[in-house]
Amino acid sequence: MSEVVDHLAEMTGFRDRDVMDVTLVSALRDLLEPLSVAIYRCVAVGDSATEQRWLTRARLNADDAVATADPLWSDPAGLPLLQDYPQRLDCMHSRAVVQGETAAVGEIAAQFISLFPIATDREVVGVLEVISAERMSPKAQRMVSSVLRIYHNFQGLLDYSERDTLTGLLNRKTFEDSFLKAVSELPARAILADTDDGRRHESSSPRYFLGVIDIDHFKQVNDRFGHLIGDEVLLLLSRLMRSSFRFHDLLYRFGGEEFVVLMRCEDELDAAHAFERLRLNTEQYAFPQIGRITVSIGFTQVRIEDSPASAFERADKAVYHAKDSGRNQVHSHAELVSAGKMSEQAQLSAMELF
Repeated sequence: MSEVVDHLAEMTGFRDRDVMDVTLVSALRDLLEPLSVAIYRCVAVGDSATEQRWLTRARLNADDAVATADPLWSDPAGLPLLQDYPQRLDCMHSRAVVQGETAAVGEIAAQFISLFPIATDREVVGVLEVISAERMSPKAQRMVSSVLRIYHNFQGLLDYSERDTLTGLLNRKTFEDSFLKAVSELPARAILADTDDGRRHESSSPRYFLGVIDIDHFKQVNDRFGHLIGDEVLLLLSRLMRSSFRFHDLLYRFGGEEFVVLMRCEDELDAAHAFERLRLNTEQYAFPQIGRITVSIGFTQVRIEDSPASAFERADKAVYHAKDSGRNQVHSHAELVSAGKMSEQAQLSAMELF
């Protein structure tokens, strides 16, 4: 029992979801001594259910020194489809433990699979998979289920502190940590490498973009239809954001009708396409009772010297330009500066905005 308590104390001692997943599989490997234990999450690649994929959040084999996982920036096309693993789907849909057995092949003995649903307060989001040489006993199943309940409850506490209660998007106070983590991945300077023909080129490196999204004439929605309908608009827009961006893009509600996106893209053109996709999806969506609404969007590339406030200020200025130019538009701060429609300003400190 003390070993279980020690593992639970370690798992709930972190506020990082990635670390929590790793400590969960580590704890269960130590307690159960299986052949492997893994957490798989269902990630939406598009609107169609056939485009949903399995993302490995953490996996440990019996003799692994450290857990492995799919990179957060994995190409979704390279991830396995949900329907390729029907037992996992059965576990998610039934919200119950599912057990199975693989057939023995030659000298390879049969293996036993135990699947446990992983759920939030809103939905089932994945499965915990335990592969063992023997069928898991009812006692071991109860222990795993109890550990997962504690894991679920702690994840719920994190959601309560990190997510907007109306939309389920990340809230404003979580933004700074994510932003600073993104900035830490940016190279201090361009790294040049020699090509085969003797020329030099800039090596590929992560680029992050910050976008600010503002609903056009939202005050009129509240004034004409009431705040309940206004809240419904905010909720529906958050769903449009989820379907318009990728599963690993970070989506925030900053308050009122203002939303923020922090995303990793190859270049500014890719970022512009993503924000334009949201603008178009919003323009074409029929919102119940009110009909059509539009959004104005401004975005900027995150720089190595940026504070959260300075990057936000640039994107916000681009939003104001979109509104002054007729609304329902997407504008890049860099393009506006290049066109002479806006000038660079001195950086703000984080205290000025946050």
